[in-house]
Formats: sequence, C-alpha cells, structure tokens
Amino acid sequence: MKRKTFAVVCLMGLAVVSAIAGMKNPVVGGQEMYPTKNIVENAVNSADHTTLVTAVKAAGLVETLEGPGPFTVFAPTNEAFSKLPAGTVDTLLKPENKAALTKVLTYHVVAGRLSTHDLMKKIKEGKGSAELTTVEGGKLIATLRDGKTLELKDEKGDTATVTIANVFQSNGVIHVIDTVVLPN
Repeated sequence: MKRKTFAVVCLMGLAVVSAIAGMKNPVVGGQEMYPTKNIVENAVNSADHTTLVTAVKAAGLVETLEGPGPFTVFAPTNEAFSKLPAGTVDTLLKPENKAALTKVLTYHVVAGRLSTHDLMKKIKEGKGSAELTTVEGGKLIATLRDGKTLELKDEKGDTATVTIANVFQSNGVIHVIDTVVLPN
C-alpha cells in the first residue's frame, strides 16, 4: 500500500512539474508560443491574431515571415484591428488593395531581433526615444511610458502599447500591441 501511495504521489508531483515546465513559454491568444517555431507557425495558433494572420496571407507575406529573418514584429491583436474605422480591414483585404495592405503590414516589422532590453537600450541612448526604421521604410518612435511600458508612435502620431513583450521565435521576436500603427 505504501508503494502505491508513493507511486501516486510521485506521479502527481511529476504532473505538476511538467505543467509548470510547460508554461515557460509565453502564452498569446490562449496558446503557448514556441521559440522553435517561426513567426507564422506561432501566429496562426493565437486566437488574438486571426485578423493579422488573414491579412498576412492576403498580402502574400507568409513566405517572407517564415523565412530566416530575423524580424521584430509588432503584432496588433484582433481588438487593435477593430479600433480602425469601420470597413477599413475589409477594404484592405480586397485583392485590388494588396499594395496598401502590404504597406501597413510591413510597417509593423523591423529588421533584426529586438528584445525589450534592446529597445530600452536604444531609448536610453536616444535620451528618451528610439527611431526604428520599418521594413516598409517608414519610422516608428519607441518610448517608455512611466519608465517601464514600451510604446510606439507611428507617423500619424498615434500610439500603440506593447501588451506582451519578448515572444521569441526561431526567426525573430513578436511584441503584441494594442493598436494598429499606420505609415504616412
């Protein structure tokens, strides 16, 4: 009887340790994000990024974002896309607007793998702000609100807040943002 009790306790302990160990990766949109997967492989599993994934597919950027990179992606949530004026997303997803959609999406991508540590270092070196050049060719300004919350200002003057940072991928890093940033 003691052996059975000991075995049950050991199995329960193993289950708890396994569950804790399994939670070491960030959870985005209800799913664990694995650093061994690329940006697209992880994004398609996030319930919070279905609009972004649909847009990436419509723009023909899947192959690029599955490539070696590295990329830093500021990934707007579905809720962020819903803040845009009514009909904007549907209009951008039309085949005839592929160029405009691509411009918006590549404005959310910076070449290289920039963790929040890297971004904060750039902000400090820039005496409070860091200018990031996007793959689209535009500029994003990174700052810290209250000295700790990473924010991005787009070329139109709107601000997005990083809500989940440092979601590392095999080909870069994703920082989840609460607002779609827009180029001029």
